Amino acid sequence: MSKKIVVITGSPRRGGNSFAMTESFISAAEAEGCEVKRFDAAFMNLGGCHACETCFSTGRACSFDDDFNTIAPYIEEAEGVVFTLPVYWYSIPAPIKCVIDKLYSFCVAGRDIAGKKCALIACCEEDDMTVLDGVRVPYERSVALLKWKSVGEVLVPGVLNRGDIQKTDGCARAAELAKAF
Repeated sequence: MSKKIVVITGSPRRGGNSFAMTESFISAAEAEGCEVKRFDAAFMNLGGCHACETCFSTGRACSFDDDFNTIAPYIEEAEGVVFTLPVYWYSIPAPIKCVIDKLYSFCVAGRDIAGKKCALIACCEEDDMTVLDGVRVPYERSVALLKWKSVGEVLVPGVLNRGDIQKTDGCARAAELAKAF
């Protein structure tokens, strides 16, 4: 039986650097026998958490009907979750942040999603690795709260223009990360 992995992307730039790493990861994971379901958050209808705490009361993860309700069952069923994104203004891009915020729905509803493997693949324009702290720290805190196990982080600074990632080992490292699942 193949392992199920959900990959959630945060970039609105198709063919960009984080997309290239995402595709490298997915190809390698599928070659390892994993079943991968990808969600490109930037192209979905996602809203922020309303803190209504009525999660799953309507039979859906979120009482406000958006595309998180499509993603949530896959997250619940998966053995692994991977977040891939660029840094936007020193933080997580809004569409994927909506998904991460709504993971709270599992906590409110008492649905046990502990024990999943997860990973972070991210890149940024600046050469300073601390710029990636704006995505790394929230990821690591979320992993701790959800009781998931982070199997790795691929963090690549210094890439802005399409194709810049090819001048780094980012795609190779993303592909290697697939073996951890």
